[in-house]
Amino acid sequence: MLRLGKPQELFSSVFSICKNLTSTLVTKLDTMTETNEASQDSSQAEKRPLENESNGEAKKQKTENETVPFVRIKRRNFAMMLGYLGKDYYGMQRNPKIDTIEEQLIKAMYKANLITSEAVEVIQNINFQRAARTDKGVSAVRQVVSLKLPENPSKDSINEHLPKNIKVFSIKRVTKGFNCKSKCNARTYSYTLPTYAFAPENLELFNKTHESMEERIAERMEALSLIDGKPFHEYRLPKDKQEQVSVLLQKFKGTKNFHNYTTKILPLDPRARRYIMNLEAEKPVIVNDMEFMTLKIKGQSFMMHQIRKMVSMVIAVMRNIATEEDFNQSFNTPKYIISRAPSLGLMLNVVHYDYYNERYGKDGLHERLDWADCEEEIQDFEKNYILKDVIDTEINEKSMLSWLAQLSTSDYGLWDESKAENKEEKEEGPLDD
Repeated sequence: MLRLGKPQELFSSVFSICKNLTSTLVTKLDTMTETNEASQDSSQAEKRPLENESNGEAKKQKTENETVPFVRIKRRNFAMMLGYLGKDYYGMQRNPKIDTIEEQLIKAMYKANLITSEAVEVIQNINFQRAARTDKGVSAVRQVVSLKLPENPSKDSINEHLPKNIKVFSIKRVTKGFNCKSKCNARTYSYTLPTYAFAPENLELFNKTHESMEERIAERMEALSLIDGKPFHEYRLPKDKQEQVSVLLQKFKGTKNFHNYTTKILPLDPRARRYIMNLEAEKPVIVNDMEFMTLKIKGQSFMMHQIRKMVSMVIAVMRNIATEEDFNQSFNTPKYIISRAPSLGLMLNVVHYDYYNERYGKDGLHERLDWADCEEEIQDFEKNYILKDVIDTEINEKSMLSWLAQLSTSDYGLWDESKAENKEEKEEGPLDD
C-alpha cells in the first residue's frame, strides 16, 4: 500500500518531475529545428544556380506563365462618310478574293487598330452596313457606312492606310439604333458625259446592215468622229437641245414602274416601282476642248443598272434612235429592251438623311449628317480624282464614242423572243442599292 507523505513533500516531488520533463522536451525540439534548417540550407545550396541564370530563368518563366488581362473596349455607333474613284475596283460590296472598296476600308481600319481580327473575318460583328451599293467601276463622292468603333476614332489614322483614290472625310457619332441604309431617305446619283452623245444620229448608217459586228463598229466609229463636218470633240450642245434633255429627264419623275430599267424584274413585281424625286441637267462646261454635261437624279432608291439605262433612254431619244412614244411605253410594256450607258461618269453623289437630321440634328447630342464641315475637302477630291479621271479617260479612250458605235437597232425596242437571248439577262448581282 502506497504511503503518502506530507503535502509539502508531495508538491515538491511533482514540481521536480515536471521541470525535468520540460527540459527534455525543449532540448529535443531545438535539435529537430537545427536538423530541418540544415536540411533546407543543403537543398537550396544544391538547387541554387548562378545569379544571372536565375534571373533569366525567372523572367522566362514569368513570360510563359503570364496571362494578358482581357480589356473590353467600349464601342459606339458611328457614321463614316467617304469618297472613292471606282475605276480600279469591283464595286463597293465586299467579295472574297476580289478587290473592292469595302475590302480596302476594312484592311485600313484593322491596321489603324480600330477593329479586331475577328471583325475583319466577320464584319457583321461591328454592325457594318453600307448606305448604297455601287457596281464595278462606279465612283462615289459621299458614300456612307455605319459601324461600331472605339470612342474618338481618327479618320487620319484610317487614311494613312488607304490608297489615294479612297478617302474618309468624316466620322460622326450617331444614335444607338442607327443604320445608314434604312435611315437614308434618298440618294442622289450624277452622270457626267460628253455632250456629243446627244447629237442627232445618221439613221441611214445606223439602220444599215453589215456582214459582221467588227465591220459595223469600224464604219460607225469613222462616221461618228465627225459631227456637222467638224471633229466630234468640238461639238457644242445648242440651248434648245439642252432644254430638250431637261424635259426628257422629267419623264422619270414620280412613282413609276422601272422593270425595263434593270434585270430579272417582272412588270408586276413590287420592287420595280421606284419613286424619283428630282432630276436636273446642269449647264455644260468645256474641259480640254470637249464639252461635258452632268445629269443629277435624286430618288428614294435605285435598282441595278437603273441610272445607266435611264441615261441611255434619254440619249436614244435625243439621237432619234428611239421615239418619245417608246420612252413612254417603257414604263408599261411587259418587255422593252434598253441598252446600258457606260459606267464611266456614273457616281453616287449624296446620301440624304433629312428625316434623321430633323429628329436628332437639333437635340444637342448628335451632329447633323450633312457633312457641311468638310464640303471643301469633298469638292477637291471630286474634282482632282473622280471628275479628272472621267474626263481624261473619255478624251483618251473615247468610251462614249465606242459605246455609240456598238449600238444597233436591237438595242432599243420591244423584246422579240425570236431574237438571240439578251446578254443582260445573264448578269448576276444585287438588284437594289
